[in-house]
Amino acid sequence: MENNITTTDNGKTAAIISYFGIIGWLIAYFALHKDKRTELGSYQLRQTLLYAIISTVLYILLSIVLTIVIVATGITALVYLAYVLYLILFVIWILGLLGAINGEKKPMMFIGEKAQTMFPSI
Repeated sequence: MENNITTTDNGKTAAIISYFGIIGWLIAYFALHKDKRTELGSYQLRQTLLYAIISTVLYILLSIVLTIVIVATGITALVYLAYVLYLILFVIWILGLLGAINGEKKPMMFIGEKAQTMFPSI
């Protein structure tokens, strides 16, 4: 696979669009990034891919665990713990999006550096 990192386009559009769900990520990668690779685009696409994977897995696991706990114990207050986690994920997403808007290669909290090593081919 060729590494065509260009300097004429800074990849800001692909970086921003990648933050809007899996559809946004797919559009950013295939329509904007794949043929015109940029360092910023690659950086942000790696982060948003790992973010999407982690947030989806956490959502599914929390849904299953909370359903079991609520049915078994009747304690519904544990749902608030899930809300706190979702709020933290939202803050991480906002900070990452702001970095993309500003054209910065700023790592997302907790996952940014790991994403760069997990998906080197993006």
